[in-house]
Amino acid sequence: MISNQILQSTLDGLKEITAVGLYVLDTEGNRMASTEPSLPVTPEAVRSFAAQEEASAQIDGRLMFKVLDEGEPEYVLVTDGADSSCQVYGEMIVLQLQGLLTAYKEHFDRDNFIKNLLIDNLLLVDIHNRAKKLHIRSNMRRVVMIVTYRTGKTAGVQEMVRTSPVIGSEDFVTEVDADNVVVVKSLREQTDGKDAPEVKEAQDAARMIVQHLAREGIRDIHIAYGTVAGELREVSRSYKEAKMALEVGRIFSGDSTVIAYTELGIGRLIYQLPIPLCKMFIKEIFDNRRPDMFDEETLQTIEKFFENNLNVSETSRQLFIHRNTLVYRLDKLQKSTGLDLRVFEDAITFKIAMMVVKYMNHMEKSEY
Repeated sequence: MISNQILQSTLDGLKEITAVGLYVLDTEGNRMASTEPSLPVTPEAVRSFAAQEEASAQIDGRLMFKVLDEGEPEYVLVTDGADSSCQVYGEMIVLQLQGLLTAYKEHFDRDNFIKNLLIDNLLLVDIHNRAKKLHIRSNMRRVVMIVTYRTGKTAGVQEMVRTSPVIGSEDFVTEVDADNVVVVKSLREQTDGKDAPEVKEAQDAARMIVQHLAREGIRDIHIAYGTVAGELREVSRSYKEAKMALEVGRIFSGDSTVIAYTELGIGRLIYQLPIPLCKMFIKEIFDNRRPDMFDEETLQTIEKFFENNLNVSETSRQLFIHRNTLVYRLDKLQKSTGLDLRVFEDAITFKIAMMVVKYMNHMEKSEY
């Protein structure tokens, strides 16, 4: 069924063209949209007309027309007037409304198909058959993006995403749950037998959506996306990857606006570890003292040291401390943990341990 908002805007536009008062009612006589305040026919008259075989009828100086959906009355159109021009206008408007019904049904069917495709709820043969029926290309290269707030629901965001300049006629924007908007974005075709720059194209598209939503006043948006799906049947895999990228990004890349599955790195592996194994690892490395239990100064020093690729001079410069002060802090950390961050292997162990602790903290919070 067409939304009342669309019906109303359609009638308003048609009245400007025809200068005729128009009403759209359901088959029970309830007003769906109108250009005039008063209702010119009774619900009983509408129900009686809907039960008849005639496509149109005249009552009390007005015309009524049936708007059919697959041969059954869906709406009743009423015109203020019953002359020959109203007859012509009414027949034209019925065609317009029936065209809208067809378009809305196709949109619903396509949207429902994409949702089932994303959650892997279709057989392979059904994917190809339904895609052909809905005029959806099967062999197009696509990537799935998930658009979400970090601080709330994405209510109203779906329609804003649709209006983004990066969304084309081959793209799909839908909602699988109340928290996220899903974009199935088509990518350029391969040329000259070489791979298209898919990673950059997907990243640019995600950033353009973020920028578009920011212009609309929505700034706390984050987007995660999976790898490229070469065929429709692979779209569900890209969706699962995007979901993982979103979750892993929440843990390890809190400040990132755009998160790619291919850039999750070791975080993707840690995310799949069982918690008991993580606890065992932390206990073996740090005994009963976890990395997040160090004081703020020590944690800041460690993070900055990693950011500068274990470069003592650059780290001390950015921390505004003397080189010897940084060396003293690293020596102190070595005594308490047995790990020397200036040694590559120890630095890797400590970095992984910090990520494991982040993961454990996230999972503990998720349980409540």
